[in-house]
Amino acid sequence: MSLRMGRLANIVLNVMSLVLVVAGLALVSTFFFGSPVPAPVAGGRTADAQNFDVPVLTKNAAPAKTGQHREEPAVRAPEDRTIRITVPKMARVRDAVVPYTTGDDEEALRNHVGIHLKGTGFPWEPGANVYIAGHRLGYPNTPSFLAFFDLNRLRKGDEIILTDSLGRRYVYRVFRVMVVDPTDIYVTRPVEGKSVVTLQTCTLPDYSQRLIVQAEKV
Repeated sequence: MSLRMGRLANIVLNVMSLVLVVAGLALVSTFFFGSPVPAPVAGGRTADAQNFDVPVLTKNAAPAKTGQHREEPAVRAPEDRTIRITVPKMARVRDAVVPYTTGDDEEALRNHVGIHLKGTGFPWEPGANVYIAGHRLGYPNTPSFLAFFDLNRLRKGDEIILTDSLGRRYVYRVFRVMVVDPTDIYVTRPVEGKSVVTLQTCTLPDYSQRLIVQAEKV
C-alpha cells in the first residue's frame, strides 16, 4: 500500500513540475516576444481590426500639406499619385501599394498593407507629412494580416522607402518613435523644418493607443 501511495505521489509531483515548467516558458515567451496573436473574431477579423482608428480628416481638421522646411529641389508631381512603401526591417512591407483614401475605408485597409491618409502630403512635396496607417494584426488571408505587426522594431536611423508611379525613390530615416492616443491627430500635421513620412499602427496587447514612427527624408 505504501509503495502504491509513493508511486502516486511521484506521479502527482511530476505532473505539477511539468505544469510549472510550461507556465514558466509561457511567461518568459510573453516577456521577450510580446503577447501572442489572438484568434480571429466574428467576421474573420482580429481584435485590432475592430478597434483600429485612423484619423478621419474633415476640411476643417485637415492638416496643411506642407510647412516650413529645408530647401529641396522641385519635383514634378506624377499624374498617378499612387505610392508604394518598403520598410527593410518589416517582414511584410515590400514594395506594397498604399492607396490614397480616407481613414474609415476599411475595405482598403483590409486589402492592402496600409493606406495613405487622404488630406496628408506626398513624398514629392517639400515639407509634407506622408501619413500611412496599417493594421497590427488585420484580417487573416489578406494583405493586411500582420502587415504592421513588427513596426515596433524600427529604431532611429532605420530606413523607410517610398516609390512614386514614375519609379522615383524617396528615402527616409527614422528620427522619432512614440505612443499617442487615438484622438491625437496632430501627428498627421507637417513637422516644421522636415519632410517626413509617418507610420501608424495599434499598440499591444489591448490596441488602446497608437504606435507612431516618423522618419525624415534624406
